[in-house]
Amino acid sequence: MTKSELNSEYFDWMCQLVLDRRYSKSLSYRKLLSFLHSVDFNYTIAMDENREEDGIDLRYRFGYDNSYKQSMISTYLDNYPCSVLEMMIALAIRCEEHIMDDPDIGDRTGQWFWNMVVNLGLGSMTDAKFDEDYANKVIERFLNREYERNGEGGLFTVKHSRRDLRTVEIWYQMCWYLDEIV
Repeated sequence: MTKSELNSEYFDWMCQLVLDRRYSKSLSYRKLLSFLHSVDFNYTIAMDENREEDGIDLRYRFGYDNSYKQSMISTYLDNYPCSVLEMMIALAIRCEEHIMDDPDIGDRTGQWFWNMVVNLGLGSMTDAKFDEDYANKVIERFLNREYERNGEGGLFTVKHSRRDLRTVEIWYQMCWYLDEIV
């Protein structure tokens, strides 16, 4: 297997984690997801390094799920930084598996991921409507923490936040968001 083939398989695997064909049979978000995977996740708050590490760990989860040796993953996938897509999917998985797990409801990883996409302002970015310039501005706003104080325009909006979410690590933003919606 070549590096390119493994990268393509990995991208497809990530997409299937968050796309549910029951709801989006005629819609494709491949351009948006590909764009998010092309942008490096950079952070300014030290604890957000954990989000980066989770994104990189996602590569090894893929390897495990597909019976690839760790050495193959480290050789072919670990030679580039964590992408925004990897970070967001890993965060959605952590949200589902570590906080919101409910066997009666089922796996909501995709729901948590798409909540983030919608809050960023990218929910309408199907392949037919994808605008790379707009998407780039949105992701720059997110990475530079230039969204609203309550998180609007970032990954999570916390309507009644007592803190400026631009100064808070992503994990706490998510926890406060979940507290508000549950």
